[in-house]
Parts: sequence; C-alpha cells; structure tokens
Amino acid sequence: MPAHPPRPPRSRRRRRRRSPGWVPDQHGAWAMLAVPFVVGTLAGGPAPVHVLLAVLWVVGYLDFYAVGLWLRSRRKARYLPPVRAWSIALVVPAAAVLVLCPALVLWAPVFLPLVVTSLWCSHARRDRSLLNDGVTILAACLMLPVAFSAGLPHASLHDVGGWLGAATAPGWSQVGAATGMVLAYFFGTALYVKTLVRRRGDLWFRAVSVDYHAVVTVVVAWAAWAAGRPWWPVAAVFVLLTARSWWVPRTAAKPLQFGLGELAASVVVGILALGVVGVLG
Repeated sequence: MPAHPPRPPRSRRRRRRRSPGWVPDQHGAWAMLAVPFVVGTLAGGPAPVHVLLAVLWVVGYLDFYAVGLWLRSRRKARYLPPVRAWSIALVVPAAAVLVLCPALVLWAPVFLPLVVTSLWCSHARRDRSLLNDGVTILAACLMLPVAFSAGLPHASLHDVGGWLGAATAPGWSQVGAATGMVLAYFFGTALYVKTLVRRRGDLWFRAVSVDYHAVVTVVVAWAAWAAGRPWWPVAAVFVLLTARSWWVPRTAAKPLQFGLGELAASVVVGILALGVVGVLG
C-alpha cells in the first residue's frame, strides 16, 4: 500500500484556509457600531427601514474593513475577494434604504470625508493613529442621529437638513446631547486602550487620557443638563470612567479583562444615552 504523503502542519493548513478580510478582528468595534444605532433607533421609534439600515450598517462596516485591509496590504490580490463581495452586497440594502427614506441621502456628504480620511490612513499605514481613531469613531457615532431621523414620521428633507443646520426642533437637542456623549465616551476609550497596549508605560499619554476623561465628565454632564435631562447619573458614570483611566493602566490587566470591562461600560453609556433622549423616562 503506498504511503500517504505527509500532511502539512496544522498552522499551515489554517493559514491556507483563512481568507483575509472577510471578518474583522477588531471585536471592540462592534459595540461602537451597535450602541449609537440602537439608541438612535429607539429614540426615533423603530420602523421597517431600521431593519434594512442595520443590514446596510453591518455590511458597510465589513466592506470598509476589507477595503482598509486591502489598502494596507498595498493592494495585494489575495485581499481583493472580500472587497468585491462586500461592495456588491452593499448595493441592495443601500438602494432599499434610500427607497424607503430618501432623505437619508443628505448624510452622505457628512460621512464621505470621514470614510475617505480613514481609508487614506489605511493606505499610509496610519490606521492606529489618533486621526484614524477620531474619524472612524465620529462616523460610527453619527449613526445615532441617522437612525433617529430614519424613524421620524414622514421623514423629510427638512427633518434631516434642519438638524444638520443646528435646528432646535423637539427631540433633536436631546439627540445631539446623546450623540456627543457616546462620541466622547468612545474616543476616550481609544485613548484608554492605547495606555494599556501600544502606549503602556507612557506616563505623558496616560496623563492625556486621564485629563481628557476629567474634562469630558464636566462637558457631558452640562450637555445633559442643557438638554433638560438629569445630569447627575451621567456625571457619576463618567467620574468612574475617569477613575478607571487612572487606575487600570497601573495594574497588570490583560486584554480580555479590560475588553470585557469596556463592553460593560459601553452598555452603561448606551443606557445613559437612552435616558438622555427620553426613552427611559
């Protein structure tokens, strides 16, 4: 009986089966995608368009991740299949959302420069920079007012364009405050995580992170008060977030530990945002 050819090592077989770019490995990004979307949807009132908008949001993120990875690879062919697949998959939900809610097209000029800037960072291999963190977090958090406007009865060009022009229509001031709060939290998370990974031991960067959280605590509490919502729960949570930005980097916390901590914090901030927009009373 002929001998079987030797099997390649397990690690080599795994690498051969793995197709890069299909599924993001940045697990924390899913909370950043989910919290603004859920808060905006519940604030505006769930509607059928939100189902399609959720599909568009998820597929759009998968496509964005694949394109960024392809650009970082210097456009290697092996990274191209997920770019093609996710880009094609994006067409149907995008068209369906615009059919149900044409006014949402007004958000395109807002998102476009953010996406272009982030993809440029990927091309320049600066995807770990604060610039890239800032534009991607801003884009993710802007889904809160997008989802809110999609749920408005008879959403019109005036509804969406009015808020972009800083109108003070009922509900929009609370949505603006909630958007600012989740944006402030997630950008703070980017600073905080860097003090635990890439900038661990960097005392200057740790001080920047703590100072940022302290300033944000005051700002978001004031924003909640200005929006006519209780400010003290917001202040209490952000005081705790400031304390964790000071204390945790001084410990030997592992990625799984602080990752679970940020997941829990994201849920708490999401609940606070629901309170700010009036969903929780």
